[in-house]
Amino acid sequence: MASFVHGKAVWDVACPRRPSPVSGLSMAGFRVRDLDALRMVPHPAVTLLLEFGAGTPVLDCSSGRQQRGSIVAGPGFGSGGAVRASGENVECVQVRLSPVIARAVLGASLSDLDDAVVPLDELWGREASRIRERLGDIASWQDRFAWTEALLARRYEAGPPVDPEVAWAWHRIAGRRGLTRVDALAAEVGWSRKRLWSRFRTQLGLPPKHAVKLVRFDHAAHRLVAGEAAARVAAETGYADQSHLHRDVMTFTGATPANMAREPFLAVDDLAWPGRGATP
Repeated sequence: MASFVHGKAVWDVACPRRPSPVSGLSMAGFRVRDLDALRMVPHPAVTLLLEFGAGTPVLDCSSGRQQRGSIVAGPGFGSGGAVRASGENVECVQVRLSPVIARAVLGASLSDLDDAVVPLDELWGREASRIRERLGDIASWQDRFAWTEALLARRYEAGPPVDPEVAWAWHRIAGRRGLTRVDALAAEVGWSRKRLWSRFRTQLGLPPKHAVKLVRFDHAAHRLVAGEAAARVAAETGYADQSHLHRDVMTFTGATPANMAREPFLAVDDLAWPGRGATP
């Protein structure tokens, strides 16, 4: 387990020793003694947070609603910078699921999630409590990862797959880091635009145009965190100009590019998610 220090933030971070054999699934483990108002930054994956520690993570949403414990959040969760996480003595396994596999793993339509957050027990009932207890009983992070991976793999194998055309469109968007003409996707898979847009939205939880914007933003955000100049990032990641990048960052995070680049939620990625996890 490694330590992540970012200003006053000190987190213990664990990673699996090997990539998951389930394509589109990645995990990291976190132990945080004092999680103080962490801004959630949108990511192009479904987030599954499995908590098991003595403390309980708390999410404060813009609506004034609080979520406690294990949660599921759709792609783009946290848009506008209006969601903050906090808590003491938090321990959790965070799972990132590609939208291509998330519907099968969760057993629920992603269109019901969109960029919202849902308590895990609303989806999985009593199984959510059993997962918490089991993770708490397991002594090591590597064993926790192995157990979680086996659980999610079983659910994925039993769940409904997305249409191959929808999966191809997502991989096209993610693989090109958002540098994709959405109007051309339907023609490339041989479907009508209406059919692809409807299936994509229903099965992956967001429309293709928003998927392009989210994937492009995620790539640009990590380049900003790495210290690259905003003008260069804008020019090389598909934005019309630096102002366009600034507007997108404000839309997704509620912060300027300079302030967003200092967010711990993004800065920890190099340690917690080598290779940026498995969003494609």
